[in-house]
Amino acid sequence: MVKDLSVNLCGIDMVNPVVPASGTFGFGLELADSMDLNKIGGISLKGTTREARYGNESPRIAECPSGMINSVGLQNPGIDVLVEEKAPSLRRIYDNCIIANISGFSIEEYAYNVAKADKCSEIDIIEVNISCPNVHNGGMAFGTSAESAAQVTAAVRKETTKPLFIKLSPNVTDIVSIAKACEAAGADGITLVNTFLGMRIDIKKRKPVIANKMGGFSGNAIFPIAVRMVYQVSHACKIPVMGCGGVSSAEDVIEMMMAGATAVQVGAENLRNPWACPEIVDALPGVMEKLGIDSLKDIIGIIE
Repeated sequence: MVKDLSVNLCGIDMVNPVVPASGTFGFGLELADSMDLNKIGGISLKGTTREARYGNESPRIAECPSGMINSVGLQNPGIDVLVEEKAPSLRRIYDNCIIANISGFSIEEYAYNVAKADKCSEIDIIEVNISCPNVHNGGMAFGTSAESAAQVTAAVRKETTKPLFIKLSPNVTDIVSIAKACEAAGADGITLVNTFLGMRIDIKKRKPVIANKMGGFSGNAIFPIAVRMVYQVSHACKIPVMGCGGVSSAEDVIEMMMAGATAVQVGAENLRNPWACPEIVDALPGVMEKLGIDSLKDIIGIIE
């Protein structure tokens, strides 16, 4: 029997729920010669700020058992390049869901960037990363409190009619209260989770491995925590969730969806294996057959 991999995310029909996470797949264009991009249900583009950014000093990457730490620092060409060059170029070769990932260091910057993305017809969904440090509030990330998360959500909601997802930091004590605040402020969906804060030390050199000392910890090791947060938020909110964090297989995608995710992002695994996403899509029907699943839509949030 043919398996139905399709899902509907905020009114957008996706051929399957698999989405490379922002920062792990460039703008999609870089891998167009290496694979059939149209196998992938959606692509979350590289995180974009108002101005071009070089990013943090090297070294930026530290290996860990079952994961990695990165401190790239939002290196990107800026919002104008995204909407005028990158998204249009991708749309010419890619038929599925294009997700713009928007970052900022002030509410005004978030609003400006989202307004620009809203006017770009090639962008289907806007995903706002609120793990950035708020330069007007001592550097604390916007997503670490329900109040500041809601303020960003409300500001960007005024700037777009496109489906609006808020990508939350897991480095908080109560992820549910923050997600519910974003929902109340107008978010159409939540992306869970961004990276955890981690650190490695070179014991021979007696100094941190990465130049920025600390960075975002991702990979297989965080998967169970991400599943827990997806479960909690999807059962507390009425808006859809895109699950993310440690996903590396078709089985992981199904587990995330059973926890409550409508779509599932693949992050660090793309850096280990650039063909991870199409391979996961290819493996899904076989896993569904073994588990007696005919349609992925039937398993979303089935765990009570």
